[in-house]
Amino acid sequence: MADISDKGVTQRVAIAGGRIRIGREAFNLLSEGRLPKGDPLAMAEIAGIQAAKQTPTLLPLCHPISLNRVMVHSVLRPQDHSVELYCVAEIAEKTGVEMEALTGLSVALLTIWDLTKPVNAALEITNTRLIYKSGGKRGTWIHPDGIPDEVEAILAELE
Repeated sequence: MADISDKGVTQRVAIAGGRIRIGREAFNLLSEGRLPKGDPLAMAEIAGIQAAKQTPTLLPLCHPISLNRVMVHSVLRPQDHSVELYCVAEIAEKTGVEMEALTGLSVALLTIWDLTKPVNAALEITNTRLIYKSGGKRGTWIHPDGIPDEVEAILAELE
């Protein structure tokens, strides 16, 4: 585990994003609230929050931290029958929250997979990435591809 004893406490935010393609039929059923295993978006939000909180038990050498906030936002993308998810993790601590945001995102995406696979087994998770992080000695970092409009809106909510 990295020694963080000399680091100062700063306000830190990380936002991770990713997409799951679920196909036309599953997308239509999800949009209509008629998937057989329930509402994948609500379950993905709960699963993502729980997963972010469990990150230190899942990832070796990850510091246990007390999260101030975890949020999972979903955006339906009808043009390619997919759902885009964004996971936000926030803390005031000596070490960052990137892994918590990425873990929350990954489990949220897998939850949608689990709840839509009875309709379509040919699912695909893509574009899982860290989009934004702030705090610490390096300050603000933005993914080289930029910040999607939805993440700009999330950041505005956080201020």
